[in-house]
Amino acid sequence: MHFDKSPKEKPCCTLPTVKKLLEQKRRRETSSCSTASTSPAPPTTVSQLSPAESFTCTGASSSYSDMAVSYEWTPAPESTLSYYPSHPGPSYAATYNSLQMPSEYGTPQQGPGYLDTMSQTYECPMAVTDPSLASSWSLMGPGPTAQLSFSSQMDPTKLDEARMLLQGMDYSRATGQDEDGDTILHIYTAKGLRECAFAAAEKLRDVGRLDAKEHKGKTALLVAVTANQPEIVQDLLSFGSDINACDVKGQTALHLAAHYGLPGVLQVILSSRPPVNLEARNFEGMTPLHCAAISHSVTMKALSSSGLADVVLQTKAVEKLSCVQMLLSAGASLLSQEIKSNKTVLHLAVKEGNIDLVTYLLRIPLPNMKDFVNMKAHGHTALHMAAGLHGNPHQEEIMQLLLHRGADPSTRNLENDQPAHLLQSGPQGDKLKLMLKKRSASSRRRIVSLQDQE
Repeated sequence: MHFDKSPKEKPCCTLPTVKKLLEQKRRRETSSCSTASTSPAPPTTVSQLSPAESFTCTGASSSYSDMAVSYEWTPAPESTLSYYPSHPGPSYAATYNSLQMPSEYGTPQQGPGYLDTMSQTYECPMAVTDPSLASSWSLMGPGPTAQLSFSSQMDPTKLDEARMLLQGMDYSRATGQDEDGDTILHIYTAKGLRECAFAAAEKLRDVGRLDAKEHKGKTALLVAVTANQPEIVQDLLSFGSDINACDVKGQTALHLAAHYGLPGVLQVILSSRPPVNLEARNFEGMTPLHCAAISHSVTMKALSSSGLADVVLQTKAVEKLSCVQMLLSAGASLLSQEIKSNKTVLHLAVKEGNIDLVTYLLRIPLPNMKDFVNMKAHGHTALHMAAGLHGNPHQEEIMQLLLHRGADPSTRNLENDQPAHLLQSGPQGDKLKLMLKKRSASSRRRIVSLQDQE
């Protein structure tokens, strides 16, 4: 929807769109770990505003950014998540500046029924299969079960002021979309202004536009996920936002939370009612679990390149692995295969030499673990892929783990190659060939013994 403006009217400044707001936030969050960036699309070049710069504009504009002129978007200070007692994590509480409300609004009145949503604590219990993962840092707190929780607090005064601001706004501007498809709810959500987003969501819900999509197909809920705003995600879900809505790439809220490694947001989505579709496919044929596994591998590769000394990358790796754990705990299927390549999450982890994720996956007690380990992706088992990890420092360890969990070294791929045929030449390759040969001989003796018993 476009809003008419006089040809003589010109914006006095360049106003940020939701896309730019999210890009600026992502750059700030990843400034110290740029090598670990896993954004689905490379960011476009925009002028980066300082964190404390307000988006004040006195000229006419068709962008909804000017509706937030009384606010400043300030990143929240770093805090520690209770799930990661030894590592600092990103804060999930939005930081607000004082509202500059027009005097004619007078004393704000408390809205009906809102007290029920002002103070809540959301918890997502997670069963930990094996807390002693092979990792260079602690993944779990004490005990067999860990909980990730945050407190949802909303400022009553700011909420009432935000409601009155919306009431005094022109109807078409309060409920319409700008040239980028952004509603005022998209803008407030991207800035992390919870009370304003809450009031805007009320307004748009009443006119049936809560799930309006901007030009990239993102609803306000998807923007809230991408902006790492779990409280706003919870608010929008309580208003009835479509939890399974997807953008132009087929990414649902669950895909985005898994991709960016946002356990606080993921917790809210997984505890939503109605339940989210854990096996939803994006347009690349991947489930959220696939996205989480790929994203974790990217961060682990960056961490390995940094010499395991980057605390920010360590923290992000922990968060991304926790997303894998949360998805599996919620019921995501380990057996799901990518549509394009037929890879399971195990294939994806092995292919990237991700020893932490391989170790975790192979310690999950599955009744059909042997079948899982020997699943094929276009003819290749995980053991075939491990054999192809030439020069990877974890190649031997990964192969040993797979063999220990029932990988069959005699299995052939579509080219009729066994894993031993894919090994590198030289002493290391010879050593691994001998290991596979011994395991294959041991398997044959075991089969003969079982046949004799029958």
